[in-house]
Amino acid sequence: MLETSKIIYTYLLTVPVFFAIDMVWLGVIAKDLYQKQIGHLLAPTVNWPAAVIFYLIYIFGIIFFAVLPGVEKDSLRTVMVNAALFGAMAYATYDLTNLATLKNWPTSIVFIDIIWGAVLTTLVATASYYIALWVR
Repeated sequence: MLETSKIIYTYLLTVPVFFAIDMVWLGVIAKDLYQKQIGHLLAPTVNWPAAVIFYLIYIFGIIFFAVLPGVEKDSLRTVMVNAALFGAMAYATYDLTNLATLKNWPTSIVFIDIIWGAVLTTLVATASYYIALWVR
């Protein structure tokens, strides 16, 4: 098990990894997709305090549910499986709730987001796993 200080270092070094990957997705790759599909629902500007709080909590979840179990087992496979499941479930919670409660939430976005949640979380957790091994 990693010492608390090393978990904190791992967390702090994982934050920019997550932001970089997700910003490429949201700001470049899927920007037009989201604008076209749900643009009518999007705020004119991002509520950055809410977004940052979400990211910080979510990254903690990645470390807790995927990275630390993988480090304990010395298993990248554990990291990747746990991360993919955590990401898919978290993003499914958001999108399926929107599908259930919002008028005209696109089903295509549900599937795209769930897949993205699994991919993003697996990529970040894999990087974080190697960060954890490096700070160990």
